[in-house]
Amino acid sequence: MATTAKMLHFSINPKPNPQTLPYTRTHTFHIPSKQSLTYPSLSLCKHNVFSISDRFKVLGRGSRDVYQVKVTSASSVTDGGDHEEVVAADVVEKKSSGVVDTVVLGLLFAVWYLANIYFNIYNKQVLQVFPHPLTITAAQLAVGTFIIFLTSALNLHKWPNINGAQLVAILPLAVMHTLGNFSTNMSLGKVSVSFTNTIKAMEPFFTVILSTIFLGEIPTPWVLTSLVPIVGGVILASLTEVSFNWPGFWSAMSSNLANQSRNVLSKKIMVKKEESLDNITLFSIMTIMCFLLFTPVALLVDGVKFTPAYLQSAGLNVKEVYIRSLLASICFHAYQQVSYMILERVSPVTHSVGNCVKRVVVIVASIFFFSTPISLMNSIGTGMALAGVFLYSQVKRMKPKTA
Repeated sequence: MATTAKMLHFSINPKPNPQTLPYTRTHTFHIPSKQSLTYPSLSLCKHNVFSISDRFKVLGRGSRDVYQVKVTSASSVTDGGDHEEVVAADVVEKKSSGVVDTVVLGLLFAVWYLANIYFNIYNKQVLQVFPHPLTITAAQLAVGTFIIFLTSALNLHKWPNINGAQLVAILPLAVMHTLGNFSTNMSLGKVSVSFTNTIKAMEPFFTVILSTIFLGEIPTPWVLTSLVPIVGGVILASLTEVSFNWPGFWSAMSSNLANQSRNVLSKKIMVKKEESLDNITLFSIMTIMCFLLFTPVALLVDGVKFTPAYLQSAGLNVKEVYIRSLLASICFHAYQQVSYMILERVSPVTHSVGNCVKRVVVIVASIFFFSTPISLMNSIGTGMALAGVFLYSQVKRMKPKTA
């Protein structure tokens, strides 16, 4: 198999005590998926940072090998010195859990897809009889917040120390996250599930525009080319959509803008490694913030309309509405959290491809479940848009050539 040279850098804490030399310390780290560490040579530079010059072999998917570095040193790092004298440096491969990781990843993808399908189905059923997306969104955020506190109380997810600066940095992300979820619910209440998800295939288009404006990332010609079938497909699908209406269309487009603004802001704001949070913690904090921000707005605009008395006065089956709303809320939180869990295990490109396939699955499932009428041209437009999303995910992995 082909090998490529690569340099790894990682820090060791705590720093060595110069009074107890020679000393030995051990550090364990993960090699990224599909890569295996071989032929290592190790040196310890100043500021207590290891550099490992090695060569990698590409392995099968799902491999996440764990390695242990054991270093014995005869001198300490000094502010004026460049290197620490290393007496012995051994890199020992520990246990590879490729099969287990593959199974876990497969289960996560299954949960991601199924939760998304059932969220769209139950949510659409509720919004058809209770067309109040503000209240529905607030209820979903409330359930999500309850689940987060429950998992924390059961010690299923350990919370790190969060400071005020981090909360301030996350606030704009939470605002965009809130607007994105509300806009999606509004669109689902106005148009078919399949059409909402087709419009949401426009996400790469907004990503490119926002990244160019706020991050200064200039898209390659290949990326721009991949946007053509996305835009063309959404236009064709819109022109031939039976359930088309402007509120539903612009709500879905607003969801794209809000969600991709959140992603761009996260790149722009959350840049300090010492203050970075893992994806699950970030999602949890955003959900709680969304609930606190959005619930007063929903109560102010909609009032208290999700009571048994109000639902009965509207001629609705209270038990049915509550059960479907609860299931939709659980699926809503589950598919978003599992999405972040998958992102921690695979590359962004792989996650993007998985998201594209998920959208296809949701569209097909909703068409069959709701017996949504769809014409040939509408199918072609939807197919074009989704093919463009897949093409976009592939060209994004292409790195521009450097001079």
